[in-house]
Amino acid sequence: MNSRTIRNNIAWLVLVAPFISLEKAIAQTENPVPPLKISGYGEVFYSYDFGRPANHMKRSFLYSYNRHNTVQVNLALIKASYTAGRVRGNIGLMTGTYSNDNMAAEKGALKNIYEANAGFKLSKARNLWIDAGILPSHIGWESAIGRDCQTLTRSMAAENSPYFETGARISYTPDNGKWYISGLILNGWQRIERVNGNNTPAWGHQLVFKPTDKITLNSSSFIGNDQPDSIRRMRYFHDLYGQFLISPHISLTLGFDIGTEQKAPKSKDYNTWYAPVLIAAWFNDQWNIGLRGEYFSDPHGALIPVDAGHGFKTLGYSLNIDHRITGQFMWRIEGRGFHSRSRIFPNQDHNFAITSSLAFSF
Repeated sequence: MNSRTIRNNIAWLVLVAPFISLEKAIAQTENPVPPLKISGYGEVFYSYDFGRPANHMKRSFLYSYNRHNTVQVNLALIKASYTAGRVRGNIGLMTGTYSNDNMAAEKGALKNIYEANAGFKLSKARNLWIDAGILPSHIGWESAIGRDCQTLTRSMAAENSPYFETGARISYTPDNGKWYISGLILNGWQRIERVNGNNTPAWGHQLVFKPTDKITLNSSSFIGNDQPDSIRRMRYFHDLYGQFLISPHISLTLGFDIGTEQKAPKSKDYNTWYAPVLIAAWFNDQWNIGLRGEYFSDPHGALIPVDAGHGFKTLGYSLNIDHRITGQFMWRIEGRGFHSRSRIFPNQDHNFAITSSLAFSF
């Protein structure tokens, strides 16, 4: 073997050795999980409202999929999540009609923040965390991400309770995973910035119990004031729901929201609203069929003010069919109707719309 061959072999070993060592290191680590994860979600929709609103806007109590006879982006989201050891964090930026309408009270670029929070594990031995920032709401069984919901559109209960919140949360999950317990201090009822003149902290709790992998029971609350302190009116709200896997292909969700708010500062009289919801779904790997019945009663306009003698009392129903085209694409279509004594729909007591969407995620 000549000297040139020896030099080439040495050079090859120098180049290859680091990769051999790296391969061995990876092989010795079972299922390594990268600390940083980038994900995205986008959903385009078209909806035809048979009430034919001239301004292309559906009723004011709807904040998602609420455009008529026009193709729109409901939500486009890019999110970065980081988890390593005892720290974690999330940053999500969004755009679309959902962020424009649901975040209408926020200023400027704050409307485009879906999530921005950081957390620290307080105990080495226990799953005890504290997180702070802009967080997903601890209330309700639905989120802004349609792919994760059993129905295409959101229920009236979800549309009129917080999708997000800003504050700090302490949470605990025991090793058996059957319980989740959290307490929160918040800036207000679905707020990033406080209402001007408001210095009253809001509070909340969430208690989740999963006795089996087929049953989830949830209790969530909110206590706070969403007005300036000079006209403070306390609001008390509770969200209760259960999700049940009846069979490998059938699920059932039962939800009930109830809230009450002082009629006036220091008043002992309260305006009360409530909203029961029932969702039944049949599904397999490619298809989902969802059937929803719901009712929302707000006779004094605490959350949904209307110019009608009966206040807001509305019955809703919907049927949706979803097809998962691939692991990343989902097509959905839904027929949804409302019936109300409040005469909140143009020249009639009922309303019907057909909505279709195409969602992409990675």
